[in-house]
Amino acid sequence: MKEYPTDKIRNICLAGQRGCGKTSLADALAYATGVNNRIGRVDDGSSLLDYTDSEISRRTSIQLKLLAMAWKDCKLNLFDAPGHLDFMGEFLACAKVSDVVCFVVNATAGVEVGTQLQWRSLADSPHARFIFVNKMEIENAKWQTTVESIQAAFGNHAVPVTIPIGEADKFRGMIDLLHMKAYEYAPDGTRKEIDIPADLKDRAQADREALVEMAAEASDELMEKFFDQGTLPEEDVRIGLRQGIARGKLYPILCGAAGKNWGTGVLLDFAVEFLPSPDQMPAPQAQKTGAADLVEVRCDPNGPPALFVFKTITEGHLGELAFFRVYSGAVSSGMDFVNQRTRNSERATQIYTQQGKNRSELSKVVAGDVGALVKLRNTNTGDTLTGGNLSLVIPPVRYPNPVMDVAIRPKSKGDEEKIGTGLQKISQEDPTFRIIHDAALKQMVLVGQGATQIEIITEKLKKRYGVEVDLVRPRIPYRETIRAKAETQYRHKKQSGGRGQFGDVHLRLEPNERGKGFEFLDEIKGGVIPNKYIPAVEKGVVEAMERGPLTGSQVIDVKVAVFYGSYHEVDSSDMAFKIASSMAFKQGFMQAKPVLLEPIYNVEVLVPEDFTGDVMGDLSARRGKIAGMDPAGTHQRIRAQVPQAEMYQYSVDLRSMTQGQGVYTMEFSHYEEVPHETAQKVIEEAKAAAEEAS
Repeated sequence: MKEYPTDKIRNICLAGQRGCGKTSLADALAYATGVNNRIGRVDDGSSLLDYTDSEISRRTSIQLKLLAMAWKDCKLNLFDAPGHLDFMGEFLACAKVSDVVCFVVNATAGVEVGTQLQWRSLADSPHARFIFVNKMEIENAKWQTTVESIQAAFGNHAVPVTIPIGEADKFRGMIDLLHMKAYEYAPDGTRKEIDIPADLKDRAQADREALVEMAAEASDELMEKFFDQGTLPEEDVRIGLRQGIARGKLYPILCGAAGKNWGTGVLLDFAVEFLPSPDQMPAPQAQKTGAADLVEVRCDPNGPPALFVFKTITEGHLGELAFFRVYSGAVSSGMDFVNQRTRNSERATQIYTQQGKNRSELSKVVAGDVGALVKLRNTNTGDTLTGGNLSLVIPPVRYPNPVMDVAIRPKSKGDEEKIGTGLQKISQEDPTFRIIHDAALKQMVLVGQGATQIEIITEKLKKRYGVEVDLVRPRIPYRETIRAKAETQYRHKKQSGGRGQFGDVHLRLEPNERGKGFEFLDEIKGGVIPNKYIPAVEKGVVEAMERGPLTGSQVIDVKVAVFYGSYHEVDSSDMAFKIASSMAFKQGFMQAKPVLLEPIYNVEVLVPEDFTGDVMGDLSARRGKIAGMDPAGTHQRIRAQVPQAEMYQYSVDLRSMTQGQGVYTMEFSHYEEVPHETAQKVIEEAKAAAEEAS
């Protein structure tokens, strides 16, 4: 592909709920622009973009794809972001390096919950946005209902620029409101201009007037001219549309049928004429390396080079492929850069552009454009590379917190190290999951975005690293504490020939405020325990708190004071006092009304209104406390506090309960006392497990 100047580049992210037809639209655009000689199909595994084994078998996108296309005199970098909510991080990475987001909406379903989440994630961003209503040819497709759902979700700044001629099985073309022309499509995707149908003339004129009025709102000058004349000249409408779109004041709505390649030409023409180039968007801010100062990174092809790595994938014989956007300057083969995270040098050897599963080599990538580098030594997703004396860091993508945790263990002994190495490398491709090594619970916990993502991770472990794993329910990180004050004494005395051991301590235990942690008080007077042994007393208490007497869980939020004791001039030692204080603590703990604590999470569930009753009932059954419910566009947001122990596999249950339309987030809140009956069960299970282990 030839080199394009910055003002002839369009960076567009395709977004929308799984099943809306994003990838089908991308495949149709690839055909329309000559990238592919046929329209790829997701359903039969021939898609140019969903080409991995996991994507073909599941018939859904799993990772972002880049489709570089040429249309007229412009280059369009199209990012196909997965609509599956387990891969929200892929959408956020696409959005990070895009200037425009095209939200694809299914004409049979309207704006779905995943689309709303993606839209809200851009609340503080300068992205231009437009909507493509897809599947107009499908049974139950309803144009007006869909437009109303778009405006209910995104506001009245969403206005049609095309309207369909017919819908469902009667869909045969569209009216272009910008040029007031009508088109009818043939089965092969070609179109011919026709007269605007008589029954749609009034509707088209009304929608055209609404579009002109919205274009006038782009600037005070245009608005004044609109009030004076009652309309705007054609050229001013175009100017207003460009300005309104670039400034996020106008969200055009287009329509079509990607599966038939209907509407792609209109979309491509619209993108070239009305969507902003990278240099027309606000300059992003970056942080000076090692400082708090923020600087603007101007999209200047002649400026110092700065690029951001937004995705890393493993591609067969090529190895790791690092996708990047150039924010300033230009990148050419043979150039040297500094990785601002590692401070190591990197060289751009081979540069590629991607067209789905195909790629072609580039010699140069200018500011605003994207590409891919191979054979980088130590560069990961989220890194900034700069040239010259430039020293700044482009802010990384802010990924959602993972919500689903499973314990992971090898099927074959001795593969633990392979698991760790494999997961570390996979996380360079997908930074949205975490690995927790919990020494106290003696398990490795994988925390991901959902069941599908975790399945993909385990498939990669097996395929790439030859490691098969079992996924089991993770142990809950319970905590233990006390509700009452207690005083206790323990004397450690041992004589077995030679020097003996002697340590005598009196401890007072009392509850501390929740969240205050552990406090140790030295109240010894008169030197009944010499000062040199006091640290050993504290150490003995701290070590005893690591495994509480109830379940072996960590003890938290207690005050412990050593107020009396005795010692022996010869037999006392640090070890003796440590043992004495440890035993005294365990005794006193059981006398101070011990209780078991469990982690409580703040849970937010976003669901269509029809499912709110079922979801709230289910949360209550999980011992959750409903905190409230708020409207969120066409959906409801339910807030609750739920014990972690009750949230295992919740993503699976929620999607089953809401026909795949419910999503949730969860964040740790606090520890809370476990109900008595539940606590007794947990304690008994812990004792049984300890006996079995011994």
